[in-house]
Amino acid sequence: MLQPHHDGSALHVSTLAPALGDVVAVRLRIPVGADAPLEVLVRSCPDREPFFNKAVHLGTAGGHDWWEAEIRVANPVHRYRWLVHYESGLTHWINQEGVHRIETRDDADFALVAHEPPPAWATDAVLYQVFPDRFARSEAADARPTPAWAVAAGWDEPVVGSGPGVSEQYYGGDLAGVEAHLDHLVGLGATVLYLTPVFPGESNHRYNASTFDEVDPLLGGDEALVSLVESAHAKGLKVLGDLTSNHTGDTHAWFLAAQASEDAPERAFYYFHEGGTYASWLGHASLPKLNWNSQELRDRFIEGPDSVVGRWLRPPFSLDGWRIDVANMTGRYEGDDLNAEVRQIIRRTMVEINPDTLLLGESTNDATDDFQGDAWHGAMTYANFTRPVWGWLSVPGSAAFGGLGMARSVIPSYTGVDVHQQHQRFVAGIPWRTRLHNMNALDTHDTPRFATNALPGAVPVALGMAVSMPGIPVVWAGDELGLTGANGEDSRTPMPWDAIDQHQGTIAVHRELLALRAGQPALRGGGMRWLHVGEEVLVWVREAAASSVLCVAARGFYDVVVEEGDVVVDGEPALLWGEGGATAFGAGGLRLTGSGPSFSAWSLPGVAVPVADEAAELAERELLDQNAAQDSALAHGEPAAPTETAAWSKDVHGEG
Repeated sequence: MLQPHHDGSALHVSTLAPALGDVVAVRLRIPVGADAPLEVLVRSCPDREPFFNKAVHLGTAGGHDWWEAEIRVANPVHRYRWLVHYESGLTHWINQEGVHRIETRDDADFALVAHEPPPAWATDAVLYQVFPDRFARSEAADARPTPAWAVAAGWDEPVVGSGPGVSEQYYGGDLAGVEAHLDHLVGLGATVLYLTPVFPGESNHRYNASTFDEVDPLLGGDEALVSLVESAHAKGLKVLGDLTSNHTGDTHAWFLAAQASEDAPERAFYYFHEGGTYASWLGHASLPKLNWNSQELRDRFIEGPDSVVGRWLRPPFSLDGWRIDVANMTGRYEGDDLNAEVRQIIRRTMVEINPDTLLLGESTNDATDDFQGDAWHGAMTYANFTRPVWGWLSVPGSAAFGGLGMARSVIPSYTGVDVHQQHQRFVAGIPWRTRLHNMNALDTHDTPRFATNALPGAVPVALGMAVSMPGIPVVWAGDELGLTGANGEDSRTPMPWDAIDQHQGTIAVHRELLALRAGQPALRGGGMRWLHVGEEVLVWVREAAASSVLCVAARGFYDVVVEEGDVVVDGEPALLWGEGGATAFGAGGLRLTGSGPSFSAWSLPGVAVPVADEAAELAERELLDQNAAQDSALAHGEPAAPTETAAWSKDVHGEG
């Protein structure tokens, strides 16, 4: 796929964390060919007004001509795209969705984000999701009486997957049980323990919190969380909590006070209607919806170090961040849309306490509008990764049974072309920095298990895609054992620790693929280029200056030629994982062969960006600046004004 390319990685952008007013160097590479570029420009939109900067030619390397332009970051989310005029008269517009011959919409442009950046550790993260009631049960759990709302179940009893008793089935897993198995997470390659809610709630899932002031005594109470976090930190693991900002349970102290008196300050925490009815999550009366117009609610829940958000990030609990449940609906009800205010306050509180914390938001469908970097560092979403991967690698006609944001129907059957198109569509509007921190989940506690409907041999393919595409891989506890489940409830199977030796094959696959990601920096923060998109095979390369990784995900047989000069090749590529074949030919061409379902990865040399003669480049920039200033002045009927671009160039290139 010999096309111009740009992404948000360090090869193409001088910094992922600019401040307002900073000048950022951005680079575009164009395959060397018969149709030479006549002019290369970057179009940005400061204050939503289009502005063009001309790029200078840096040189040629690896079969590509490299061009560089500079952008002064004028807005917290500063969008830009490329425009290339060729000698033949052909025009290319390049944005995050791809290369286009006609003008494109602004919402798919690249973006430089000047908001507070994510913690550095998050780019390397691998999340391991634990549902405490079903993960592990300590001896102390035997002494705890079964609560009145619950129906006790033995650890080996089957899960109630639907109908009455789903939320009441109680296995008694606790935080001490999680702590006892932290070595399993470390050995697997996880770096972050993500706990679903630990606050009391009259259900096994605890998303219907009755208070945010304590850890559920059924899980061991506050002391158990302190001990778990301390042990996790000692083993190099971060710990992410789970918080519901959209609703509470109907047994929450705030809601009980609100029901008891119309004069109670808590009355304003919810949306009450005449007659005592109230708004709730999807009509479930047990989950009354929070009204974020209330400043008192903000003070108690999200604003400041003593709020719920703040308290659990501070010692002695010291959580490393939050995953926010139903983030997409938070603050939104009929005429109200306070979502941006709420998420920004949450992040501001986190930064005040510990800026080295991560904030992820759940958004089951299109996450674009909310995930521009102003608060959420990444999305727990399904549209860009989970659903297309399921569509490609599931047995045709498999029942979806809800979850994944789909209706209760069959999983759609996709080709590899469909996977690529849907993925590109749903990441096109999300800044690269946010995209690196979106959760690449094959499944979660809210969905069927991927293995339930997967084609034979497809699990390593899907997991290979999760670890090698931009984003944070997620392992839902039990995936590494090959567990199945027909829906979200059914997938919450207690971990079969006594039979762990029977699952060493699937554990090894997870361990190896997570180790592949950990050992290859390009798979964590490197750029990404699609090299081939076919019905049965997808080929892409993750690139960085030090090294690159070529990835092939296949559903069937494939025989693919990567054209000479499209990637950097130095002899035969070294196979990192899988069984595919890669043979070099000519001046940097590759022939890839194999059968599927399979995932394979090869090591390739890093990508060198040519360095232009500094004096010549500066002179060219000054000339371009003068021409741009004159063009702008003429367009607005004003005399040309001096520009600062030459000074910006010195800053970017280290001249002082």
